[in-house]
Amino acid sequence: MKLSLITLTIGGFGIGMTEFVMMGILPDISHAMNVSIPVTGYLVSSYALGVVLGAPLLVGLAGNYPPKKILIGLMVMFTIFNGLSAFAPNYELLFISRLFAGLPHGAFFGVGAVVASRLADPGREARAVSVMFAGLTIANTIGVPLGTFIGHNFSWRITFVIIALIGLFAIWSIKSWLPELPAAKNKNIRKDLKLFTRLQPWLVIGITAIGTGGFFAWFSYIAPLLTEVSGFGSNAITPILVLTGLGMALGNFIGGRLADSHSPAIATCLLLLAMVGSLITVSLVSQYQIPALAMAFVTGALAFSVASPIQILMINAAKGSEMLASSLSQAGFNIGNAIGAYLGGLPIAAGLGYTSPEWVGAGLALLVF
Repeated sequence: MKLSLITLTIGGFGIGMTEFVMMGILPDISHAMNVSIPVTGYLVSSYALGVVLGAPLLVGLAGNYPPKKILIGLMVMFTIFNGLSAFAPNYELLFISRLFAGLPHGAFFGVGAVVASRLADPGREARAVSVMFAGLTIANTIGVPLGTFIGHNFSWRITFVIIALIGLFAIWSIKSWLPELPAAKNKNIRKDLKLFTRLQPWLVIGITAIGTGGFFAWFSYIAPLLTEVSGFGSNAITPILVLTGLGMALGNFIGGRLADSHSPAIATCLLLLAMVGSLITVSLVSQYQIPALAMAFVTGALAFSVASPIQILMINAAKGSEMLASSLSQAGFNIGNAIGAYLGGLPIAAGLGYTSPEWVGAGLALLVF
């Protein structure tokens, strides 16, 4: 494992923790801010909107700088706005701070994916990208459960302080371990914008947004699903999130290997189709604790198995504009985050129960076909 890739893993860990810990501490913030669960769920959508806005904007503005400087600058933004989230005095300011905390997310993974592919040995590009995305899966195995435990037993604000400290460590690691790579030659934002005139990148973004929206319809409300339907106590959420994170870690590396050994497009379609079946199964078995645990692992694995194949699809579809395209792929993931959290909350607000978002999610994943 190259130490230079580990720096991307650390950054991915911090980003993964801040993105996904919200699902675990949703009830705690709901209680502290005196707002309903569906309304609190809009904090997930706020972060995702920040990712969508920040991905093309920040990459476009910073494209002429060396990748190392770009990554450090993005993590500085990440640290500042997560620190502000910890001290937000009300829901409205927390909503705004989450929006700004999401701005560097897509740009970091977009730039990081291109850096990882440059640092990779020939024929191992997708696996190098999966090392960066491993930060997300480790976050869901360790960081999110830890943050959830702290949020339940102490304060959700402490969770965001820890995330800000992780951001500081990521800045140090990038500065110390990532080699200097040259900036893109003859970088021209107008040339990059021609990417939007091509059909294939739009198709990849659409598949990403709609398909992964299915996962987020389930994961955004996993805490109330497990407590209200499966009958687990609130203290059980932390170990269950560890289990889900282990599934994500396994799925991430499986997806990277599939993308290197087979067509990324075929791998993506098959994995999303499997997620449709998984989400339907979650809805049907969540009242039984052991099957609910099994499906938390399986659904997490399937959701993250598509990350590397989709990222490689986007990079391959955008020769000459790889950095912008790669960041747009992350925007697609977080459009899915926003869509899933919002649409998944609608049937809950209508009184259809906490198993209803899974049917919404299965429908979204199925739409890509």
